[in-house]
Amino acid sequence: MKTSKKYKLTKTKQGSLFQIQALRSFNNVKKGDLGGWVGSEKNLSQTGTAWIFDDAKVFDDATVTDNATVADSARVFGEARIFDDAKIFENAKIFDNAVVSGEVWVSGEAKIFGNVELLGAAWISGDAEVFDN
Repeated sequence: MKTSKKYKLTKTKQGSLFQIQALRSFNNVKKGDLGGWVGSEKNLSQTGTAWIFDDAKVFDDATVTDNATVADSARVFGEARIFDDAKIFENAKIFDNAVVSGEVWVSGEAKIFGNVELLGAAWISGDAEVFDN
């Protein structure tokens, strides 16, 4: 049985990124809502309730899955993976091979990069940088 897509890529582009548009309602997203920006459909799962809001951008080989959200002006790129109930917002940047999952929130100007794995429950904010291994 084929599952229906939850979003489509619009014709609206910002450089090489496409704005997403909800094809059905779920959580705080209503059918027709415009979301953030992706490089391609591989960046945001069509299953679960994961969503990219506002002017947030997810690109390169980065992925957002499960119930994770990326919002405000946050950026997720490289080969970063955001999943479970993780929330990336404000001006946070997640990149390289970083993994953020569980109930981890990353906000402010925080940067998570390198081979970092943030799992479980944590809040990284302000000008914090978590990097390397």
